Amino acid sequence: RVFSSWMPKLEKILEQLDPRQTSADFRLWLTSYPSDKFPVAILQNGVKITNEAPQGIRANLVGSYLMDPISNAEEFFDASQSPENFKRLLYALCYFHAVIQERRLFGPLGWNIPYEFTQNDLRISARQLKMFIDETPWEVPFKAINYLTGECNYGGRVTEKQDRRLLTTLLSDYFCPEALEEDYALCPDHPSFSMVPMPGTHEETLDVIKSMPLVMPPGVYGLHENANLTREQNET
Repeated sequence: RVFSSWMPKLEKILEQLDPRQTSADFRLWLTSYPSDKFPVAILQNGVKITNEAPQGIRANLVGSYLMDPISNAEEFFDASQSPENFKRLLYALCYFHAVIQERRLFGPLGWNIPYEFTQNDLRISARQLKMFIDETPWEVPFKAINYLTGECNYGGRVTEKQDRRLLTTLLSDYFCPEALEEDYALCPDHPSFSMVPMPGTHEETLDVIKSMPLVMPPGVYGLHENANLTREQNET
């Protein structure tokens, strides 16, 4: 977060730095969400690095499965009390995370307001999913995980009423009893693009993800085929 009222003071401090009296090893690292309050002079005089979400369902899923704690096979991925249910729902959660991020590329067709969903949202949701499944391995508490994931973790960022309704509706197709069944498609209209893979090792799941096509039809995101026109216009 940016401490807006302190930004002018920070800018003045940096302007007064004397290179002759400053160590050659001195470096100042600043991290922030995008903000119009950040001093332009600091941005112009510094080296800028951005961290953006990967584009495309496949790239997004690969990034999610290489992220901690999901990448930790011994202590997380293979450590659930109900491994098959956990791995199916974890894949559904990562797919949901990818879909809601990709919908931003469709402008107002995707979300009325573009929200900055992050890996931390996915990380806490994955940990809560494992916690709930481990506590009741004989029955998945779908109501609880839908509420925490949709209303708190991701929904906490959503300020528009209809966007919140859309988010929880999308999530209900991913966190549902049907997702535990074999050959369940997260998007029934495009089963070949959204089939939940058979529970396997972390490497096997990654191999399935990497075999997915790079380009997905808009229907995977819950949109009409013509939505691609809006996306292409936004990208150009």
